[in-house]
Amino acid sequence: MVDPMQTLTKWPHSLGRLRGGIGIAANLECSNSGRVCDILRHRDNLEKINGPQQMLTLYDFGNSVCCQKVRITMRAKGLDWESVKVDLFRAEQYAPKYLKLNPKGVVPTLVHNGKAIFESTLICEYLDDTFPEPRLIPADPWLRTRMRLWSKMVDEGLFEGVAEISFSAMFRERMRDMPEETRERRFRNIGDPRRRDRFMSTYELGVRSPFVMHGIAAYERAFKMLEDTLSETGPWILGASVSLADINLMPFAARLDYLGLLDLWIKNRPSVAAWWTLAREWPSFKTGLRDLISEAEFSEMRTHGPKIADDIAEIISEMRRNALATAH
Repeated sequence: MVDPMQTLTKWPHSLGRLRGGIGIAANLECSNSGRVCDILRHRDNLEKINGPQQMLTLYDFGNSVCCQKVRITMRAKGLDWESVKVDLFRAEQYAPKYLKLNPKGVVPTLVHNGKAIFESTLICEYLDDTFPEPRLIPADPWLRTRMRLWSKMVDEGLFEGVAEISFSAMFRERMRDMPEETRERRFRNIGDPRRRDRFMSTYELGVRSPFVMHGIAAYERAFKMLEDTLSETGPWILGASVSLADINLMPFAARLDYLGLLDLWIKNRPSVAAWWTLAREWPSFKTGLRDLISEAEFSEMRTHGPKIADDIAEIISEMRRNALATAH
């Protein structure tokens, strides 16, 4: 049997290899574009502040929301890294060698100078501590707690929510097409019994699974809170500057957007809509997330997301009616 870790794909993520944003080839002549010069000078300045580039390896899967927020953070810091693809659909996250790095068998894992860090929220904070410019964690203690409140909301509500919504939209059909033996093996490979229960429920019941409905409710709470927050702060969650509060939320809004579902939550929330317009045009978002999703992945999301839109809209409407009734 081939060791899955031997098949993992490696490639360098240097600023010169990516399209858009700050991904400009380093060998371009400054005379070609003043913007190119500005970008390269900005990168040189970051290296002077953050110190010489150190060895960073990211064990990664392109369309994983947790990997996406780490990549956005690394782009914002002007960092280069080697990317090792861990194919979740081939169960490479359960390979023994990978489990030595990350015993939970999830992505991403960041290896910095030989030391492994996992859990995406912790990785982002580690990067801000290790490479301090530009600052993404505010110095003010109260604002820091506000930032971490958003991190908790993502980790404790939106993470499971986006997983179940995505599964019901796309991966449920993919698993239905698998041979029964392969499908059962996939379920057995899920080491966490709670995760296994969630996926099996979503596989059997689709959008009507209680776990999907919990996810829809988590998004409703988050976007309501975001609208209230941005109406007082703006344009970013903590005010004038982007922070990890924004970065942690961006991939979770992006997934709904690419599934064609985001407007179900934000249609009548103008502050959230303005924040999302700003976020998706931010160069670090483009080069850390959007530009690294394949056209096949975009196509799959655009195809399958709308199939569950009516059911989700009905659930959101029911939740809002209940909330109004409770308030009165």
